[in-house]
Amino acid sequence: MAGIYIHIPFCKQACHYCDFHFSTSLKKKEELINALISEIEIRKDEFKNTTVETIYFGGGTPSLLTQEELKRIIDSVYNNYKVSNNPEITLEANPDDLSKGRIIELSKSPVNRLSIGVQSFFEKDLKLMNRAHNVKEAKECLEEATKHFNNISLDLIYGIPGTTNQEWKENIEAALNFGVKHISSYALTVEPKTALASFIEKGIIENVNDELAQQQFNILIDKLNANNFVHYELSNFGKEGFFSRNNSAYWQGKKYIGIGPSAHSFNGKARGWNVRNNTKYINAIQNKELPIEIEVLTKTDQYNEYVMTGLRTIWGVSIQKIRNDFGITFENYLMQQAQKHLNEHLLYIEDEKLKVTKKGKFLSDGIASDLFKINIG
Repeated sequence: MAGIYIHIPFCKQACHYCDFHFSTSLKKKEELINALISEIEIRKDEFKNTTVETIYFGGGTPSLLTQEELKRIIDSVYNNYKVSNNPEITLEANPDDLSKGRIIELSKSPVNRLSIGVQSFFEKDLKLMNRAHNVKEAKECLEEATKHFNNISLDLIYGIPGTTNQEWKENIEAALNFGVKHISSYALTVEPKTALASFIEKGIIENVNDELAQQQFNILIDKLNANNFVHYELSNFGKEGFFSRNNSAYWQGKKYIGIGPSAHSFNGKARGWNVRNNTKYINAIQNKELPIEIEVLTKTDQYNEYVMTGLRTIWGVSIQKIRNDFGITFENYLMQQAQKHLNEHLLYIEDEKLKVTKKGKFLSDGIASDLFKINIG
């Protein structure tokens, strides 16, 4: 199994917390789309003997693409790769782009999964984050989208300054009321050089409260578990049969090609990333060059990546895989480093797999860093 990720680097406006690569100018959109299609063709030999099972449009704001632009890109994938009979094709979308007509249009396209960036059902939160949509648009688009798409993921952000636990519960209830079968939820993170970081530094917005974020994370887990969602990855909850096939492949170390400026790729042994600049990306592709940097992963890098992604998921870190793929030295190190967290009930072992407890979930990235190995080739 393999996936293709396509980065659409355009947004109507900049969200205050976002540090992804995007532009609010659409002047180069046509050139960029032509470059995406060319890169898809240039890289077809990378998946010569591989079946593509997921196509994911991320960004940026992919819902800014017209139906014809989407079709051109999807057709290019089908023309250059072997695609499975029932691929998962996801489009990230903002509520303000999803009018009734656009949703119906999308439902007749190859896109079969929507990932809708609602983030909050409170106007004050949306304004604080500088989202392009309002609550009315969010609710109207979900009401319409659920009529035409069975597979919908909804994004929510917790830990927003000024959002109480009660308001957070109301946010989750609002999402559940639409009957969506997948929810992705992330803690608001203050990234360097973002507007949010600047506002906090100047005292315009209060800082993120980690303790409150942890409380809201636990509320999220309890509410979604009670509604038969499986907490299959740290930030992702899905009903059975509705886990993100695209993201699950990432977390399980499957191959994927990243198309577009700033997009990342992984082939199991090396990681690559495209230049984070639209003009440089377009110019390179027009010259039939791939504007990509490649890092070949050492054995230690591969071990660390597996530990990081494994601990974030319900599948955990297989001790047997560590033994088979990396050797007894790595296994002994893993168990030695894990012992403290096992004693503190942040980790547990089930079926020879190391997993985080509910208590340890919010701390899983920190726990993983304790298990990382350094200075082994």
